[in-house]
Amino acid sequence: MKKQQQTDTLIVGAGPAGLAMAGRLQQLGIPFLLLEKDDRVAASWHRHYERLNLHTVKEHSDLPFVEMPAHYPVYVSRLDMIAYWEDYAKKMNISPLFGQEVVRIKRIGEVWETLTGTHIFQSTRVVVATGYNRAPVEPVWEGQEQFRGEVLHSRDYRSAAPFSGKKVLIVGIGNTGAELALDLYENGAHPSISVRSPVNFIRRDVGGRPAQRTAILLGKLPDWAYDFIARQVQRLTIGDLSAYGLQTPSFSPSKGLRELGKVPVIDIGTLDLIRQDKVNILPDIQHFNTDSVTFKTGQTEAFDVVIACTGYHARVEDFVENAQILLNERGYPRHLWFDDEVFRGLYFCGFSVPLSGILRNIKLDSGLIAEHIRKRV
Repeated sequence: MKKQQQTDTLIVGAGPAGLAMAGRLQQLGIPFLLLEKDDRVAASWHRHYERLNLHTVKEHSDLPFVEMPAHYPVYVSRLDMIAYWEDYAKKMNISPLFGQEVVRIKRIGEVWETLTGTHIFQSTRVVVATGYNRAPVEPVWEGQEQFRGEVLHSRDYRSAAPFSGKKVLIVGIGNTGAELALDLYENGAHPSISVRSPVNFIRRDVGGRPAQRTAILLGKLPDWAYDFIARQVQRLTIGDLSAYGLQTPSFSPSKGLRELGKVPVIDIGTLDLIRQDKVNILPDIQHFNTDSVTFKTGQTEAFDVVIACTGYHARVEDFVENAQILLNERGYPRHLWFDDEVFRGLYFCGFSVPLSGILRNIKLDSGLIAEHIRKRV
């Protein structure tokens, strides 16, 4: 028999968004329970590739009420972020219930019922903080079953060490794909990247200034002005990449993210490798062969390893009943909360990806949600 437990507010997910919400509610004295399916906070960050560093600056990547340590660099490493989040939970007296994977969230009368493998939780409200990258997108290509090399999703990539000396095809040139190409090349592998569609690049730093700080300032302008400036800066700092097999979209990085959800690639060195022919750009995949891949242009290249950097889905509809009607065309919640009778008390934190920074937005959105909750307690 499942154990029943009641609370005012239930938070699902102990990553940065869940921790931010827990910190806000703790400060307000509002009772809550924080559920986490794994056995530690920020569990997905423990599994990310080793060289991962933030692309956002530390002063805009912290959680409410606790600044990052002064000795941290501008762009914080994965391990330092994990240490900061673990320390945050201790300082804010946050004690998640671990091993609680949520399988269903359903409104019953005036309360929300959240079901895990061992518990039934009843709460006045639920904050879903499971993140926009919960479930990996894992495409299957024609002929893949006959390929004798290794095929893996970027979720399973830890370091370049196992691939030294090998020919590696990265599928997708998002931020992960671009950084893995850099990691592989610097550690003796021979990376190529399959690119299906045009992509916007921006420099992480322009003239010694982090792009995030500029994006925060530009975000105060009208959209047309922001887009115009972003495009001009892109032309000056990135230039025309068509000679290397990369097409630039007709829209600016800011417009692409705002209207289409297309995250620009924040370059930290991969473009230099591409220009130096150290990383090869290839077209979309047509099919796999026993030891090679054929592309839609007809060319065929041999590879030892294929890494799918094809992104993730939020997939909140997997466990939130009737969530489909709350989502936009990209599968993310359209609002932070919904005040209609059916979904009153349901909140979403950590599902937006602005140029001004995901972690910065988590801090801001958690404050808005906490204030909304405070007024209704």
